[in-house]
Amino acid sequence: MLFALLFVVVVISLRMGTYPISVSEIVMTLFRGAFGHRDEIPSEFWLVVFGLRLPRIALGILVGAALSVAGAGFQALLRNPLADPYVLGVSSGAALGAILSLTFAPHVPGVIQLAAFIGAAATIASVYFLGRRGGQLDSATLLLAGIVAASFLSAMIMFLMTTLSGHELRGMAFWLMGDLSTPPPTPNVLEWLLFLFGVFAVAAGMIYATTSDLNLILTGEEEARHLGVNVRRVKLVVYISASVLTGLAVSVSGSIGYVGLLVPHVMRMIFGTDYRLLIPTSAIGGAIAIVLADTLARTVVAPTELPVGAMTALAGAPVFIYLMRRRVR
Repeated sequence: MLFALLFVVVVISLRMGTYPISVSEIVMTLFRGAFGHRDEIPSEFWLVVFGLRLPRIALGILVGAALSVAGAGFQALLRNPLADPYVLGVSSGAALGAILSLTFAPHVPGVIQLAAFIGAAATIASVYFLGRRGGQLDSATLLLAGIVAASFLSAMIMFLMTTLSGHELRGMAFWLMGDLSTPPPTPNVLEWLLFLFGVFAVAAGMIYATTSDLNLILTGEEEARHLGVNVRRVKLVVYISASVLTGLAVSVSGSIGYVGLLVPHVMRMIFGTDYRLLIPTSAIGGAIAIVLADTLARTVVAPTELPVGAMTALAGAPVFIYLMRRRVR
């Protein structure tokens, strides 16, 4: 059902835009393109569908799935329902790397994505070593280390943004709010997307491999140890994998809020708390949420484009308040 809903959302996103295309034309274009009949597709349809909209939708699916799986993983790791992919400062580290790339190499293709991922990886390592206690990851210490790191990195970001020129400052502010229109670092968009999806599959697969152990850890770490779970190994795998997913998403799209926090909660309400089901449903639910948000961002005030993060924040804040009030009741 979720895959069917995702397909419907993708078709709607392909249809909507400055150059409208009917559903029948979209289906025929996709069918002919999939079977290599490019000569039968009008050039304008090929450019709009395969050149502009479909790569952006694929990137939105990747970012939404990565953030939602990372959010579910961090909520299990920290045993905190308010944890999200950015709680440990990974997004701040990626943003700092992106700003440094704009300062020292503003015109080099792909450097902003690489610098953002390096910044996220450095933050992951720093928070890991700060969050260890007695040779093991401690949830409370890890959360505190992440908050301190995020605060320090945010201060550095504010300082460096004052050194950017007007055009670069506007672009950086737009990127910080979440943006899927960043050009890929390579002319071959398909190879770039396949590489990103490959990294996602490995990291999400590692989290999924620990789902049975996560179900036991949520009942209590001591109980899980008595049942034979290597809690230390599971925590380390989830921490690294969720952090990689967050760094991957932020490096290509900026900070898109609320998706990693809310989608796992909504999936729990619908499908239950079993992580063997929660991880894949969160991935599809996050993809649906980002594609919808990006479609609205492109079309609601067309031809002007809004940041995707602004749309998720506008929709996510009321949903979060509703979930919080529902939990209180």
